[in-house]
Amino acid sequence: MKAILYTKSIPRYLAMRYLGKKWGSLYTSPLSSVRLVEMKEPQLPTQQWVKIKIRLSGICGSDLSTITAKGSPYFSPFTSTPFVLGHEIVGDIVGMGDEVEGMSIGDRIVVEPALSCRVREIDPPCNQCQNNRFSNCENITNGSISAGVQTGYCRDTGGGWSQYVLAHQTQIHHVPDGISDELAVLLEPFACSLHGVLQAAVNTKKDICVIGGGTIGLLTVAALRMIGYENRIIIFAKHPHQQKLSEHLGADVVISASRGRYDAFCELTDAEPFQPELGQQVLLGGVDVTFDCVGSSTSIDDALRFTQAGGEVILLGMPGIPKHIDWTSIWYKQLHVKGAYTYGLESYQNEMIHTFQLGLRFLQQHGESLLPLVGEPFTLQDYRRAIQTALNTGLTSSVKTVFDLREEK
Repeated sequence: MKAILYTKSIPRYLAMRYLGKKWGSLYTSPLSSVRLVEMKEPQLPTQQWVKIKIRLSGICGSDLSTITAKGSPYFSPFTSTPFVLGHEIVGDIVGMGDEVEGMSIGDRIVVEPALSCRVREIDPPCNQCQNNRFSNCENITNGSISAGVQTGYCRDTGGGWSQYVLAHQTQIHHVPDGISDELAVLLEPFACSLHGVLQAAVNTKKDICVIGGGTIGLLTVAALRMIGYENRIIIFAKHPHQQKLSEHLGADVVISASRGRYDAFCELTDAEPFQPELGQQVLLGGVDVTFDCVGSSTSIDDALRFTQAGGEVILLGMPGIPKHIDWTSIWYKQLHVKGAYTYGLESYQNEMIHTFQLGLRFLQQHGESLLPLVGEPFTLQDYRRAIQTALNTGLTSSVKTVFDLREEK
């Protein structure tokens, strides 16, 4: 089968990390750690697994971080190379083990990527999995498959950037007929945003700020509106197409992520700015909750400054190793800073429900508004252009770049 394979190489990693900043074409050059290959189709690890033929698979910021070597090395012990990238997956079941229940050949499904104890068939499960925090599994290097925090980072499961991928039966969620492939491929990132939104008691808050107009930032705005948040949403979005989509999804005020952002923010919120001897302005006042959907040094520092005393900062964007952040805001303003990683079991309107299932419910009810986020589809053979499109959103006006394998033979 055809697949986009990531191979570990220290020289290639260093070349991408330090030379790619100047020559972005290196990320898809022969020096890159990713390449299109022909490889054997993956084999079921146990009889509780299914084989999936890919329809669509998205390109996530974490995939790009892997390719460009810009991310933190934090997760490197929890991968097994070589691996096929891609964890935003919609496809059809084309094979299954004898112990799989509740599924049939031909079912259209999405994959929940977390490779937890139940996926690894470890019993008894770890403390995190016992408490339904499957994304924080403590056995991600053990069990019936190789190390990997998610599908797309484990050599045994395969990934979405290929013709076929494997998933444990507990990772499978059926896609209702009313949800298109293009909408279904957004479920995984939408679940991440929805999980972050549900970390804060947002419906009691007056003003909310979202930093970042990429996929996660835009889906955070959408998730806020879908759960019924009716007050003001302020979003910082860099590019014109992101600003337009922000308004389309329900943001009340869109601020350009430029040098004048502090003045614009203070005018909107009545926060009072003060200039310290060094560094960025310090604000008294601000919003109740800020969602950082970028994960950069600048965005995290801004989030801490834009949030009023006693407020909440939710870190949704995948950080690298941020520098030059003044943490005094957390201490002085007694901020509540919380990470929001992937998905889990949510408490929503007196119901305990998995993020993916709640996400599917919202997509059935309101999903059509999200379709403009899905851009031009690419074949695997055109992977270089797909990756460069996703990397250069300002030039390409892309949000969610996807691989379309529906015609692949």
